[in-house]
Amino acid sequence: MTLSEEATERLADVVELQPTKNSELQERWDMESGSEVHQYLENELSDYYFRDDNSLIRATAEANDLVDVEPGIESDPEDDGVPSRIRVPELQSQIVAVLAGPDEESESVVSVVHKLRDEYDVDPEAEDVRSGLQSLRRKGVVEVEYRTVPTFRLTVDRDELEVAVSD
Repeated sequence: MTLSEEATERLADVVELQPTKNSELQERWDMESGSEVHQYLENELSDYYFRDDNSLIRATAEANDLVDVEPGIESDPEDDGVPSRIRVPELQSQIVAVLAGPDEESESVVSVVHKLRDEYDVDPEAEDVRSGLQSLRRKGVVEVEYRTVPTFRLTVDRDELEVAVSD
């Protein structure tokens, strides 16, 4: 199956963002709905992606070989699958840098927003930070603890995780 230039670029997005959801691809591809994303995946990329046990979108090994993009996560096989390297957008990289560590008390989205403002002089929307935290959670580097509100912390020490910023 030969892919068009657009399909190859979108497959590269799947490889880079994995594990991902329709909504992340919808935003990246500037589509109207998650249904449109699903339809595109089925019609154009059906041989190159699958959904894991949590219904997250992942690229096949063949897809990884087809595109010249670093995968979204790399894990050390000896470390119970905890990622040793992730490739994420800049906001998520900044979140990793300020978020409470694995031995610290988890913190709310609002707390993370304030830390980002203080550390990076940025003003992200709380929903963007929440979305970034959930994406990092899917990658296995952030865990959630449910208290009065959901709170978050890293699952791995910062010095054991290499974070690369994607375009």
